[in-house]
Amino acid sequence: MKDLHSHLLFGIDDGSSSLDESVTLIKKASEEGITDIMITPHYMEGSQYNCNNKKKKELFDRLVDEVKKNKIKVNLYLGNEVYISQNIVELLNKREIVTLHNSKYLLLEFPSGNMLYNTKEIIYELVVMGCVPIIAHPERYRIFQRHPEHMEEYLRMGVLLQGNYKSLFGVYGKDAKKTLKYFLQKGWITFLGSDCHHDDKFNVKKLKKKLKSILKSDSMVEDLLNNNFDKVIKDENSGIKR
Repeated sequence: MKDLHSHLLFGIDDGSSSLDESVTLIKKASEEGITDIMITPHYMEGSQYNCNNKKKKELFDRLVDEVKKNKIKVNLYLGNEVYISQNIVELLNKREIVTLHNSKYLLLEFPSGNMLYNTKEIIYELVVMGCVPIIAHPERYRIFQRHPEHMEEYLRMGVLLQGNYKSLFGVYGKDAKKTLKYFLQKGWITFLGSDCHHDDKFNVKKLKKKLKSILKSDSMVEDLLNNNFDKVIKDENSGIKR
């Protein structure tokens, strides 16, 4: 499996607190079958989670070096999970935040409750500038749990969805589990991620079995676990199935 969402850049958000913890978690991920990990620290404007690109790159390079020293066979890539705000375009232009592996793909986090009044206008701005917004863990937002059909308008705008696969195992409650299963059955989920902060249980084998029972398609499972991730890394702009 290739993991699009993790908080393993140490000491800058609510994820891994140290280099040692990050290496331990990455080693565990490798042992459970994860071959590639996108490192996506939070960026929340006006909060303590506001590490800029220069500092992120310094920490990332240290992490990559340590993983190599420990002979852990996992490919690491750098991005952000950006909390949606009015100033996202400006933050991108100022190089305060980074897309996924410097591609056109940007991982976005929404408020857990009510949306910003101009959420769609912000997404439209990103699309116009050439970004492909990916909504992180849409199954966890109450608005989509209550009204999953509201997601269709975002999909029509060109947004892609990244589910937290641990939702399928009830980690985020029954509503998130039900919503992610529904989105998968509709074919709306393009990527999956662990959203790993500290948990060292990746459950990749269980995940494959669960996905096959939901989707009834080996090729769709392979797209979710590997192929669509590769298209982000290659910065390809076509052919992603959802």
